[in-house]
Amino acid sequence: MPQTVFVTGATGYVAKHVVLQLLDAGHTVIGSTRAPEREAELRAALGPHLQTPGTIDNLSVTALDLTRDDGWADAVSGADALIHTASPFPMSQPKDEEDLIRPAIDGTRRALTAARDAGVTRVVLTSSVVAIGQAVTPARGHFDETDWSDLTHPTASPYAKSKTLAEQAAWDFAGEHPELQLTTINPGLIIGPPLDAHFGTSIKIVERLLKGSDPMLPNMGFSVVDVRDVAKMHVDALTAPESVGKRLIAVADSIWFRDIAQTLVDAYPDRKIATRVAPDVVMRGLALFDKSIKSIVPELGRCPKFSTRLSREVLGMDFRDPETSIRETAAYLVDNGLV
Repeated sequence: MPQTVFVTGATGYVAKHVVLQLLDAGHTVIGSTRAPEREAELRAALGPHLQTPGTIDNLSVTALDLTRDDGWADAVSGADALIHTASPFPMSQPKDEEDLIRPAIDGTRRALTAARDAGVTRVVLTSSVVAIGQAVTPARGHFDETDWSDLTHPTASPYAKSKTLAEQAAWDFAGEHPELQLTTINPGLIIGPPLDAHFGTSIKIVERLLKGSDPMLPNMGFSVVDVRDVAKMHVDALTAPESVGKRLIAVADSIWFRDIAQTLVDAYPDRKIATRVAPDVVMRGLALFDKSIKSIVPELGRCPKFSTRLSREVLGMDFRDPETSIRETAAYLVDNGLV
């Protein structure tokens, strides 16, 4: 049944795909953005990809700031469901971790409070696997939805803290308001072709490789997932009652950095793409001078694995092959002259 769905951060990389799939499924979408001038960007990105061009008329956009209360009550009024995607994802960690943590927590509470006050009972929240598997080692060899990151560990990053604490705040809020039916989607590193040239930090990993920005690669791996699968999980969860109260992991597979690079070398043999892995001691030395490298030092030597059994059972997910997603991401960047 078509619904009116409020989507926060609608101009984000993931959110654009969520809005696209919602419109294609016949839903009406109210999207929020902090910068109202980005409405034109959103409409331009969606237009060429809609199955039925006329459904763009089912989209409206409102200006909201996650750090302020102004406008939230009126904006969410009339919605049937909330998909909260908005949260910062930096390439390097901030000097003060509270600059990342506090907006994530407060923004989540603000969005959920507005939903509750508007009588919205269905909420899907974008979390992350960093809320599940950072700074801990799974005894079973892989992480699942029952795991939480250890925020007391000295290697816990500000980003992991922001996503973990924001998700925990959401579950606490849902516990205080039992009428609120919450599902969280916990994706790994999100890749896959963006809808326009305004894409997130995760795509910049592929961009840097294609540009040959780095002579060597860190000895680390990622749990990866295609952006279209992440969007599908958000949309499908809305109409899957069995997803209520669940944390659903969005990961296609775990892959080493060097294997991502090799996939790109195979696709673009004429480009100077680094495949040599740097010794950990070299990366630790470089981290003393480069904040973006410092943020990955705790992940050296790790390629964490995640169980998606629950996501497959509850939503019937069949994730796209990571190598195909990597190639399609690269093709978008190359074909559009972005690298």
